[in-house]
Amino acid sequence: MMQKLPAFLFLPVLLAGCSSTPPVAATSPAPKQDQPAESRQVSAAAKPVIPALNDLADDRAKRSVYFSYDNFIVDEKYKQMLRAHASYLTHNPASHITLQGNADERGSSEYNLALGQKRAEAVRKSLTLHGVPDRQIEAVSFGKERPAATCHEEKCWQENRRTDIAYPSVH
Repeated sequence: MMQKLPAFLFLPVLLAGCSSTPPVAATSPAPKQDQPAESRQVSAAAKPVIPALNDLADDRAKRSVYFSYDNFIVDEKYKQMLRAHASYLTHNPASHITLQGNADERGSSEYNLALGQKRAEAVRKSLTLHGVPDRQIEAVSFGKERPAATCHEEKCWQENRRTDIAYPSVH
């Protein structure tokens, strides 16, 4: 005589027999072999691409924020460049930068050291507002001691009123 077995014991066998194709991931369809290799790569939304720091086509290649005379307000034209540096730093938490504030030759050494520090701190604030942790940033002032240009006229003074973004391990 045949003994009756509970129905739940047959359920795994029944389900295994119904499956004719392996499950497909819902996030991305399987690539077709006749597609070019570029279209078979993972989409940008799935894996962010972080360009190299020195990519000249990128805003990170720009490393100086310039200021007007006796001023330490970061101009709007540097916002995109600073966002690019912030993005790099937030995606590379082991990276550190030094913000080097500078001033032109006019004024006393003490005044220019203070102004250079205010310029470096203004750039720091902009970067931290874009999510860069303060521990990744050092702000220093060189005052008028490290001029980019040495002539004694406005075109040189404009180049010397700046904050440089220095990545210690990058030349």
